[in-house]
Amino acid sequence: MGIGRFVYTPILPSMTQDLGMTKSAAGLLASANFAGYLTGALLAATPALRGARRRWLLLGVAVSAVTTGAMALPSSIVTLAALRFAGGMASAFVLIFASAVVLDRLSAVGRPDLAAVHFAGVGTGIAVSAVLVSAVVAWGGGWRALWLASGLVSLLALPAAAALIPDHIETGGAGPSPAAPGSRRLTAFAAAYGLFGFGYVITATFLVAIIRGSPAVRSLEALVWVVVGIAAVPSVALWTAIAEKIGIARAFALACATEAVGVAASVLWLAPAGVFLAAILLGGTIMGITALGLIGGRRLSTGDPRRTLAVMTAAFGLGQIIGPAFGGAVYDATGSFLAPSLTAAAALLTGAILVAGTARTSTF
Repeated sequence: MGIGRFVYTPILPSMTQDLGMTKSAAGLLASANFAGYLTGALLAATPALRGARRRWLLLGVAVSAVTTGAMALPSSIVTLAALRFAGGMASAFVLIFASAVVLDRLSAVGRPDLAAVHFAGVGTGIAVSAVLVSAVVAWGGGWRALWLASGLVSLLALPAAAALIPDHIETGGAGPSPAAPGSRRLTAFAAAYGLFGFGYVITATFLVAIIRGSPAVRSLEALVWVVVGIAAVPSVALWTAIAEKIGIARAFALACATEAVGVAASVLWLAPAGVFLAAILLGGTIMGITALGLIGGRRLSTGDPRRTLAVMTAAFGLGQIIGPAFGGAVYDATGSFLAPSLTAAAALLTGAILVAGTARTSTF
């Protein structure tokens, strides 16, 4: 999933150059992926979706890998957008069903601390995709070779997941803390999660393009995305450890504020130190905030957590849809990512304030 969702960022500059795409078109392709993500999240929450969670999870992994590799074939924006939409749906299925399976199992055996290992998979995928892109480019591969190689590597996860996830998964244990669906805390948390989706995704989509367009740091293009991936791997363990000390709400707010600094640095400090700071703060918070949002949403839900996880993911997905389209359109109008990036930083700070407000009356 980390490869399928995030490899678009390092491939984007060469892809847009070869196809003559505007930044608006590039943003719309990213938004198509996130529209699929939103659709998948809503579908995963419907009672009509029957069958074992393991089956839907493995199907999502397979579709994500196939649609990633298939991006190498067409040149039509419409076809590319359709593939990204399907890949987005698959990503939502993977995240929701994998999280439901893993978090339930960890709750049943009294090891919620191991959730960090589960969520670190996405960061690992980002790091793998960064190294893969650098290697293929070094061997002279173009953007089509990059998509094909990414799809093939993603496909390796399918037999591993099938072998490691048993057919029958025990559930049980204490279950999530009781809270009425639609409570004020859950509403605020979901809104903040949507603002996070908008706030991170502009930089996550266009960071490599920003660097390529800046002569002072252009030579760091490949390395910066590797740094994002490396920083992402331990981020969940870091932020869940912080949450254990100060509570999920305060940790979520602190992580959003930290990410806002990185997002702002990506356009305000276009020097080596600035872009590496942006990469570390972006990579070091994306999956941490994602994990805190899903873990927190589960604790605020009752019964089957799938619906609450899907609602949280849908809010996140809506923010992601708006972000790239907005960023690309503003760039085409102004020639700069300054305004959209600072708007994104403001959204992250707003989300931090929303969630911090819930922490004043709760240890959550």
